Amino acid sequence: MAKFNILLHEMVPEHILVPVEEEEKLLEEIGISKNQLPKIRKSDPVIKALEKISGDIEPGRIIKIVRKSRTSGIATIYRMVIGE
Repeated sequence: MAKFNILLHEMVPEHILVPVEEEEKLLEEIGISKNQLPKIRKSDPVIKALEKISGDIEPGRIIKIVRKSRTSGIATIYRMVIGE
């Protein structure tokens, strides 16, 4: 069975690993703490696919998700990676 890159599927929004040096500025801009972000598990298939590109993604890292929205055009959300 051929391996499939989930990040290339049309139904999966773009996921971007936020650089560590930009995290604090981002949290300040949106006015919340890291623990207030919605969570995404390290075992999520999208995180596994991102790890093949970016290397190991430790819990606590922030993922930027950009999805197309019928009402707002483009919606950007952020999630914090948690353990398995």
